[in-house]
Amino acid sequence: MVTVSDLPIIVGVDGSEPSLWAVDWAADEAALRGVPLRLVYARLWERYEGTSLAQDLTRQNGEVTAEDVIETAAQRARLRAPDVKISTAVLPEEPEYSLVHESRSAAAVVLGSRGRSSMAEALLGSVSVTVAGHAHCPVIVLRGSHDNQARAGRRGRIAVGVGEKPAHSAAVRFALDEARLRHVPLDAVRAWRTPAHENTDHPLMAGEPARLHEEQAAEELEEALREAPDDVEVRRRSVEGPARRALLDASAGADLLVVGAQRRSGHFGLQLGRVAHGVLHHAACPVAVVPEEA
Repeated sequence: MVTVSDLPIIVGVDGSEPSLWAVDWAADEAALRGVPLRLVYARLWERYEGTSLAQDLTRQNGEVTAEDVIETAAQRARLRAPDVKISTAVLPEEPEYSLVHESRSAAAVVLGSRGRSSMAEALLGSVSVTVAGHAHCPVIVLRGSHDNQARAGRRGRIAVGVGEKPAHSAAVRFALDEARLRHVPLDAVRAWRTPAHENTDHPLMAGEPARLHEEQAAEELEEALREAPDDVEVRRRSVEGPARRALLDASAGADLLVVGAQRRSGHFGLQLGRVAHGVLHHAACPVAVVPEEA
């Protein structure tokens, strides 16, 4: 019987520098969790990502095969995490399909935020967005500095966005696990706003709607963190304003930002939500998108 500890970290490899930095990050994560690492290359990736290859893959004759890409990534992972069990796969499938399929039996999927196309600097790669929107496990997309290189945590904290349904949140559980494994504090952020129709000019009611919404946000934070383990330091923050802005601000001081994404049964469109979509494009650190059941 397969247990959670047997599930691998999956990393998508396409031969680009960002995908090799994702290999570094995934190898560190696998070592941290004590789980295997599985490197996946989809043969049809070139159709989406162009031809810009990592320096590691320079060949005198200019020919680079899928096997070259995956073996270079595997060698890099072995150097990074020599104690981690590593497997590889070259799949004759669309990259989005193969990675979403792989996510059914994975602890997490790790991807670079940019692929091998010239447009990727401005827009998050279509593969990363699609996989984050449909995967069956958490998807970690490297965001942050312009080089996106995997580094040991420098800020010493994890941040998580607490949504409108805080009870039994998969995103909060994932963030608590990450904070515990890394021995760092967790910043739990709940954004709130006072609806315009609740504003009043009556002097006896001044500030009352805002106070009630702030109190509700604080209660939702407590509900989300009710089962937080004693060995994790949790910092609760309720922030007035749009959730996207609050989480982007939190990402500036975090090593990982965790957000939830609702999964609606029978719905085939993109299921990221506006907040998750926004932070994937603009966060200042890697982002973990965790599926939440509707």
